[in-house]
This record gives sequence, structure tokens and C-alpha cells, in this order.
Amino acid sequence: MFSNDFPVTIYHNPACGTSRNVVAMAQAAGHQPTVIEYLKAGWTAEQLRDLSHQTGQSLRQLMRETGTPAQELGLLEEGVSEDAILTAMLAHPILVNRPIMITPKGAALCRPSETAAILL
Repeated sequence: MFSNDFPVTIYHNPACGTSRNVVAMAQAAGHQPTVIEYLKAGWTAEQLRDLSHQTGQSLRQLMRETGTPAQELGLLEEGVSEDAILTAMLAHPILVNRPIMITPKGAALCRPSETAAILL
């Protein structure tokens, strides 16, 4: 039986084992998470700024480097602005690292997946 009184949202990439593990952890803890497949849904600037604020991490810290066009776009260079990273993330949703979980206890990039236990 899933609990609805503790909302859990997970920004998820189903191709990612860590992301799948975090969804499974939420379900095993008795929650039915709202799962947002951000590669399909995309992002808004407001969402990304809000996630940065909620997690306490800069957009650079939330950026995924491996398996993304970050290097080709010059985003790994020193001095690249948060605005430039934001613009790139909007154009290339894969640049946002995953999974990101939001619960009433807070928000975090759940890498490693054990980080999710703190939020559950």
C-alpha cells in the first residue's frame, strides 16, 4: 500500500540504473513517487533555477558531464556562466544530472542512490 501523505517527486531517466534504483527505493519505502522523465518532458528555466535553489547546488554542480554534449558545448571550461549552463540545459535536457528527488524532507541529487534514504 502506497502513502499519499508524503509526496515524492523524482526527475528520472529510465536508462540510468541509479535513477531506476531511486524510484525502487521510494516505492519500497511505501511511496508512489511522481516520476518525471525529464528527457521527454524537458525543462523550464524556472524549474531548473528552483531545483538549484532547493538542492543548494549550482547549475554547474547539477550538470552531468559524462554521456552529454557538455564538453563539445564548452561548458566544462572555467568561467562559464550559470546563464550559459542554464541555456544549454534547456536545449539539451540530458545535461541535467539524475536522479533528483524532492520530498517534504528536502531535495537532492541522489548520486549515489543511498542519498535518497535521507529524503525518505
